Amino acid sequence: MTSKTETEAEQVAAEALGYEQARDELIEVVRRLEAGGTTLEESLALWERGEELAKVCRRWLEGARARLDAALAEEAGEDGGKGGRED
Repeated sequence: MTSKTETEAEQVAAEALGYEQARDELIEVVRRLEAGGTTLEESLALWERGEELAKVCRRWLEGARARLDAALAEEAGEDGGKGGRED
């Protein structure tokens, strides 16, 4: 099993990834898990890595959504409240 220090290092490395890198690695993790043929320890390590990568992707998407919402709110403010986004 991986040590706490290794896990923390992997988490820091995952957080440094861009969205596309994290997404691509997550796709590979899922592919490997679905293919099977790994030991229980390997599967658990892959699962943990996948969870970290999913968190990274989620943070990137939430950040992008916040930026879009801020830009739309700014635009709506400039228009005097006219227009804006319809959900």
